[in-house]
Amino acid sequence: RLLTALRRRCDIAGKRLSGPGLAAEGRVLRSVLYAYHSRLLRHRPYLALQQVEQCLKRLWKMNLVGCLETLVGLIPKKNASEAHAECLVPSQPMLETVALKVLGGCKLILRLLDCCCKAFLLSIKHLCSEEFILLNTVASGLLSRLWFVIQYRCVLQTLTSLYDVLSTMLHLVSETQQTPYIKGFTFPSDICDFLGVNISSEAKKQQAKMFTTKKSTSWMKKLCPAMPEAVSKVGKKRKSESCRSAMEHCSTPCAVDIGERVV
Repeated sequence: RLLTALRRRCDIAGKRLSGPGLAAEGRVLRSVLYAYHSRLLRHRPYLALQQVEQCLKRLWKMNLVGCLETLVGLIPKKNASEAHAECLVPSQPMLETVALKVLGGCKLILRLLDCCCKAFLLSIKHLCSEEFILLNTVASGLLSRLWFVIQYRCVLQTLTSLYDVLSTMLHLVSETQQTPYIKGFTFPSDICDFLGVNISSEAKKQQAKMFTTKKSTSWMKKLCPAMPEAVSKVGKKRKSESCRSAMEHCSTPCAVDIGERVV
C-alpha cells in the first residue's frame, strides 16, 4: 500500500510541477526581463522580478521532476494477485536523495511565493505613482498569475504530502538495512517544522496582502475617462443591436465586426 501511495504521489507532483502554467509564466517573465534589461537596471520592481526569475531558474535546474520519474521507475508494478508477495523497494540512498530534493524544492517554492508577493506590491506601488505604467501593469498581471498557478495547482501542498510518504518509506527501509548515503543531516519527521511556517496560513497571509493593496485606478481614469450617462446608454443600445444582427447572420462565412466607435 505504501509503494502504491508513493507512486501515486510522485506522479501527481511530477504532473503539477511540469504543467504548462509554470513553464508558460516562466517564459513570459524571461521575455519581459530581456525587453527591459537595458532601461530599468536600477528600477526596484525590475530587481524584484529578477529575484522571482532566479527562484524559478533554480527550481528547474534542480531537476526535481526527473528525480521523481527515476524513483517511479524503481517502484515495481504489482498485480492484485501479488499484493502480499515479496518485492523490491527503492534503496535508502535513492529515497534520501529524493527526500532531500523535495525539501529543497519546498524551500524554493516558499521563497518564490514570497518574492512574487513582494514584487507584486512594489509594482502596484510604482503603478500608483504613475511610473513605468506599461512595465508595472504587465508585471503585476504576470506575478499574480504565477502566484495563482502555484497556489491553485497546490504544488507546495503536493510536495509536502509526498514528503510524508517518503519519510515513512525511508524509515522502514533504514530499519531493514542501514545504508545511509547523506551523512550529517537528520531528515525531519514533520516538514512544517523544517520549513518554519504553516503553509495554509502563509498562503492566506500573502493573499490578504495582495488583495487588500491600494488599487491603482487614478492613472486608468485619466487614460480612459468616464463617458456621460447618455452616451453610455446609446453605446449599450448600439452594442446590443449589433450583437443581435451578428447572431442573425452568424451562418455567413465572413467575419462580422460587432465593435462600436467610442464617442
